[in-house]
Amino acid sequence: MAQIAKIEAKEDIKCSSAKFYDFLKYDINKFTNMFPQIFKSAQLVEGEEGQAGNVKFFEYVIGKALTAKLYTSFKAKVTVSDGTVTWCLEFEKANDLAPNPDQYAAVAVEVTKGLDFYLLTNI
Repeated sequence: MAQIAKIEAKEDIKCSSAKFYDFLKYDINKFTNMFPQIFKSAQLVEGEEGQAGNVKFFEYVIGKALTAKLYTSFKAKVTVSDGTVTWCLEFEKANDLAPNPDQYAAVAVEVTKGLDFYLLTNI
């Protein structure tokens, strides 16, 4: 039986942590417009929009492999505190040949940089 593993990606931000967090809490669905090359759709699966603990489903493209074929389980949690954004990627490989999702962590950092820039220049 495969084990659940985790990797983290951290990036410092220049905008306020509150502004970044509020965007993730209330406006994360805008990712599909801001990063259309990555995020194809977003939908609320569980909980209420804007409430802590809600669950979102994102359809996204990273590289050529399908996440569903590489991992039997894949979750991302984002924490924002004191000028740092931390993405915790929790996954279970479908088999021993599946790679660690390092490419996903790199994309998380790029999304963080892009959102930070957007919040500094547009809001």
